[in-house]
Amino acid sequence: MRPLHGIDVERVRAFADAVFAIAITLLALEITVPEDVPSAELGHALEETLPSVAGYLLSFMVVGALWIAHHRLFRAAEQLDGPLMYLDLALMALVAALPFPTKLITRYHSNPLATSLYAGTIALSALLITVMALWLRSRPALHSPGAPYELIAKPLHSAAGVAVIFGSSLPVALISPDAAEYWWVGLGIPVRLYAAWRQSRTAKHAAAMPPSAPTANYWPRTGPGWPQS
Repeated sequence: MRPLHGIDVERVRAFADAVFAIAITLLALEITVPEDVPSAELGHALEETLPSVAGYLLSFMVVGALWIAHHRLFRAAEQLDGPLMYLDLALMALVAALPFPTKLITRYHSNPLATSLYAGTIALSALLITVMALWLRSRPALHSPGAPYELIAKPLHSAAGVAVIFGSSLPVALISPDAAEYWWVGLGIPVRLYAAWRQSRTAKHAAAMPPSAPTANYWPRTGPGWPQS
């Protein structure tokens, strides 16, 4: 893969993998074992750790979804340009900082500011991946030859869905933090179903492409399928 300013795509992907791994590790470290607790009160002490466990599980699923989207997206890239590289650095900054709003929401569960900060961090992270996917899709010169269309379509739909779920919960969080958490779960199911439907529809459209395309399963770097820059 051709480098840009001495930084190739593989190195950027390795750096991102490290940031995601460190973020997940820091999330897990927030789950602590109660100290100096009598055996008879251990059950009650463990109940007090449930918010930390819930925060870890939620953030783990979010970070995992962002990592999958990022991994697929950068598999479709053969080289980087300046905007794509800086968008990725902004994403890494948010992912690395995610343990902080996660700690806030576990300690101040019913605080509107803590819930809004948590939702906003995730929404902005997902929005950055959405913008990167749109940017890469509109720049055929950056694509890997023969990259499957799913490598950009799936991250685009997935990240856009996460951005909608958490972004739309911000005004709800200011009124009722508890309602915002139910909003994440309740809206998550239909949004995921819609994203899956969109991906299926896109796959059928790609399979029906004219014979001028290199194969039925790949979008060409120019012509039908890839928008022109």
